[in-house]
Amino acid sequence: MTDKQELIDEIRALLKERNAIMIAHNYQRDEVQELADVTGDSLALSQIAADSDADVVVFCGVHFMAESAAILAPEKTVILPRLDAGCPMADMITAEDLVKEKAKRPGVPIGAYVNTTAEVKAMSDICFTSANAQSVIASLEGDEVYLIPDKNLSHYIARTSDKKVEWWDGFCPTHERFTAEDVIKAKAEHPGAVVICHPECLPEVVDLADEVCSTSAMYAFAKASDAETFIVGTEMGILYKLRKDNPTKKFICPSEGLICPNMKLITLEDVAESLRTMTNVVTVPEEVRLKAKAALDKMLAVPRD
Repeated sequence: MTDKQELIDEIRALLKERNAIMIAHNYQRDEVQELADVTGDSLALSQIAADSDADVVVFCGVHFMAESAAILAPEKTVILPRLDAGCPMADMITAEDLVKEKAKRPGVPIGAYVNTTAEVKAMSDICFTSANAQSVIASLEGDEVYLIPDKNLSHYIARTSDKKVEWWDGFCPTHERFTAEDVIKAKAEHPGAVVICHPECLPEVVDLADEVCSTSAMYAFAKASDAETFIVGTEMGILYKLRKDNPTKKFICPSEGLICPNMKLITLEDVAESLRTMTNVVTVPEEVRLKAKAALDKMLAVPRD
């Protein structure tokens, strides 16, 4: 038996012993996704965690994701195997920043991308994801909205919104590194390939894409498409499930920059150690949790298109 297999066996035994569920974001290491009970995007994973019978949630992702699970399931113990797995974009706006922005725009609703801290969600009117952004923003009263923190996703939303959309100047460093030149080069190397990209990408990249969608929608699109080759414009961790679910299709990562170092921090060793010691627990103060949950609940009440 290999050391890796022994580690996997130990993790499975610990998960059972702790009545724990292991969930992993689509951008996690292949071996982490492979072992996880469930994989998916951040909000879906938090909802699954909240609905599960598990007492413990091992969230293989980044800090704001574990916070979301703690917001929706305060009765569960939420573990983030690496507490230093943060999100640079989420950290680009603080509660103090938002106080100043709200003061400039009295009465204008604040829409917070789920890629934000619990404190920032708590100060916002509603949350949204890359999958439901258009319908959520359309549901808000008034003809103006201020979106945080991702300028690229906000720019994409503004293209189809009837509202006046303003936004904070944040971004995802991983998606920001993916350029139009990368797309053009990949298309030249793979004639006929379909380009799919995440709306966190630069506007000029979005302009070159055949399909712009969330990570969960990428899985559905690739499965339903008759295309044989796809150029995938998002963090390369998504290739694991795309290839697993579509073994006859080819998926190309068009840039070496499409890797998030924070998403790759968590290893199987980290998962095992956090379960052994029951450490790296993520909690949200109740006052903050209730306000952040209100913003998430308001989003979840919006009918999907």
